[in-house]
Amino acid sequence: QVQVVESGGGLVQPGGSLRLSCTASGAIFSPYTVAWYRQAPEQQRELVAVITPGRTTTYEDSVKGRFTISRDNTKNTAYLQMNSLKPEDTAVYYCSATAGFLGPYWGQGTQVTVSS
Repeated sequence: QVQVVESGGGLVQPGGSLRLSCTASGAIFSPYTVAWYRQAPEQQRELVAVITPGRTTTYEDSVKGRFTISRDNTKNTAYLQMNSLKPEDTAVYYCSATAGFLGPYWGQGTQVTVSS
């Protein structure tokens, strides 16, 4: 059974930075595509960033140039570096891992709050 755990959320002032981590267990991590999503109150969950096994990355338009997704397969972990944070980035951030017909496996989410 694959388990995914997010961490690194918190309260940060506008313009600040956070790095989220997504750690998977129960499977070899390298074949998985990892995606970060976020869901603000009363909003639909939206895709933020994706990294493939070959390290191809894609980003939602509003985070381009501010967020960076990366992975370290030796640690079974993917990261979301978030810079220049804005109040509208406030949401619960979720990680999912998918490999072909396996998954997606979701974590429980980590809260990010951007406020002064």
